Amino acid sequence: MFPMLETDRLKLRELTQADVAAIFHCLSNEEVTRYYGQEPFIEKQQAEQLIKHFDKNYEEKRGIRWGIELKETGEVMGTIGYHLWSAPHKRAEIGYEIHPDYWRQGYTKEAIQQVIAYGFEHMNLQRIGAVVYVENEASNQLLLKLGFQQEGILRDYMVQKEKAYDTFIYSLLKKNSPNNFI
Repeated sequence: MFPMLETDRLKLRELTQADVAAIFHCLSNEEVTRYYGQEPFIEKQQAEQLIKHFDKNYEEKRGIRWGIELKETGEVMGTIGYHLWSAPHKRAEIGYEIHPDYWRQGYTKEAIQQVIAYGFEHMNLQRIGAVVYVENEASNQLLLKLGFQQEGILRDYMVQKEKAYDTFIYSLLKKNSPNNFI
């Protein structure tokens, strides 16, 4: 059964085909995809396929992706979760995106904290990684604030619009994580 997580303001829940419009609204926005490693969606079918991809990853235990729903309105503002999950090696990479209408309100931090706690407590992760465009200052600062350690730069790691971008690689280790995650 897919786990549902909650914070004071958010429900992190399984995405369904009923969420296609919200996911399309988010990932068709150029501000969202600027540091996402893909082009903006141009057809709703792309959102349908992404939700199916998230479902398949969960079924095959390669990842888990939640929809981020605002409790007050029931609106899905984005997604968050783990990919590249390796249970034997007790590691996964975290990823997230939210629509700009919800930026700078603490929602991303709130969701990340809950997902980190879930990863350490229920997925038995020892390491949570993150790969972030060097230019993505908001995400870089947020991860540092949450206790992630910057490990280095992956040169020309992401290609978007035929241009290669450097990314920072981050990690948060269970043994070094702040107590509010475990």
